[in-house]
Amino acid sequence: MEEWKMLSLTRYQWIVLFAAWLGWGFDLFDSILFNFVAPNCVPTLLGLPIGSPEAKQATLYWTGILTSLLLIGWAAGGVLFGYIGDRIGRTRTMLLTILMYALGTAACAFAPNIWVLLVFRLVASLGIGGEWAAGASMVAEVMPENKRVEAGALLYTSAAFGTTLATLLNLQIAGHWFADQPEVSWRYVFLCGLIPAAVAFGVRLFVREPERWMHAARHAAPPRIGELFSPQMRRLTLSGFLMALIALITWWSCNAFLPTFATGLAQVEAAARGLDRTMTLKLVEDWKFTATMAFNVGGLIGTLLTIPAAKLLGRRPMFGIYFAASAAAIFLTFGADLTPQARLYCYFLIGLSVFGIFGSFTYYLPELFPTRLRATGAGFCYNIGRVIAAGGPFIVGLYASKVASGAVGVLFWIGVVPLAGLLLMPLVVETKGRALAD
Repeated sequence: MEEWKMLSLTRYQWIVLFAAWLGWGFDLFDSILFNFVAPNCVPTLLGLPIGSPEAKQATLYWTGILTSLLLIGWAAGGVLFGYIGDRIGRTRTMLLTILMYALGTAACAFAPNIWVLLVFRLVASLGIGGEWAAGASMVAEVMPENKRVEAGALLYTSAAFGTTLATLLNLQIAGHWFADQPEVSWRYVFLCGLIPAAVAFGVRLFVREPERWMHAARHAAPPRIGELFSPQMRRLTLSGFLMALIALITWWSCNAFLPTFATGLAQVEAAARGLDRTMTLKLVEDWKFTATMAFNVGGLIGTLLTIPAAKLLGRRPMFGIYFAASAAAIFLTFGADLTPQARLYCYFLIGLSVFGIFGSFTYYLPELFPTRLRATGAGFCYNIGRVIAAGGPFIVGLYASKVASGAVGVLFWIGVVPLAGLLLMPLVVETKGRALAD
């Protein structure tokens, strides 16, 4: 019943939104599983005792390296599959990328050493990067003009779903089922990466190519990445790239070390309480859960708040507000004299701002480009910045493993990044009130 509607969207439009919602949610789900298992995974693969000072140092160092390599693979996949999405279609590209990141993540469960794990993570990262542009473009092209902002923000709420699901599964597997076997629990967590494969078959069965794209594919010249830098497109590309770059550096620098940060706080607390090894491991998983849920809930609310901010104020003021709030939240969380528990809950404020701003990219970036270049342009802007953003986790991990203050002292300075973003506001192209270009 195509004419059945809810909130001014037809049944099919809801199916498209839900398919893209699941694809992106599981995209984030697969991308952050390593962050949860790193304190157990890295020492095991390196032959170090879990919880030892050497293990903590190695975990910080390798979390930075593996996260940075993930972002580089993500960037490559985003640009490559964004281009492919404009050539072969949104639906086929979504199917291919979801299968790639699901299989790549599950394969990490069988890694015999850190180098094989690295290879499997790179394979997964190509699919993780490629899915977003296809899904965001498809949603933007199928939705009514007056519901594009709402649909885009709703699409990104799946990020909170994906990270929350990863949190719950890790807590259940590593914190309960295999709490006394940390050397193997991480392998079962990685196996959960297969779950998104089921979504790929749903996309194949129920979602067809958007009519906008099919019309452009028949009547327009094939896209070229070089067109993004033409005189007509250069300013649009720069606007999308810079906003995504600032947001990406900030998000990944904060989020990549969230479980490691919570682990360190929990271990200090456990030592103060005189807890044994089993109770310490359980406290670590509980505190990782607390910090991550605070971040996710804040991110969900922040994502939804981009709707009134973008529609009432415009895209440029919205970016300015979120960058200012991001800087304030980071300085408070990592700079103020807080108890360990208070620092965990402050991740709600980081989620509200640092995480929440990403609710805007699912509608802002597709608004910048015409149909024949939409996935290419959105994929480029959203993902190429990850090459530069990859330096954030690497630098944080490198210095956090060497300085006495650890991750807290280094993460404080990440607050400078969104402050720098405020200086870029004059370069932002305002798209409020514009129809989607064909």
